[in-house]
Amino acid sequence: MLDSIVQLFTVILIFIFVLALTYYMTKFTAKLQMGRFQNANVEIIETYKIAPTKYIQVVRIGEKYFSYVVCKETVTLLGELAKEDITGFEQEVPNAPGLSFKDIFEKFKK
Repeated sequence: MLDSIVQLFTVILIFIFVLALTYYMTKFTAKLQMGRFQNANVEIIETYKIAPTKYIQVVRIGEKYFSYVVCKETVTLLGELAKEDITGFEQEVPNAPGLSFKDIFEKFKK
């Protein structure tokens, strides 16, 4: 009986150790990947879904901006965009200065 309890606790400790090791290795790998792509010359600025498997993407490559249509098996260049054509991503809600998340959530709840 005592031997079975010791085996159970041993298996539980090994399981916890493997879980912790997996968690920390995943975080370590994610940090390495972020470091690799942080200074990359290619960045996806925006993606807009136009069909279940078709997207329009705005991509920055170096200092130039391009728009592409990305389908399931093809990528098609739409054209180059001027830097002035790219708008900011911080869009404000019109006629709603200082509107908080709680206010918006309450509207949807009704």
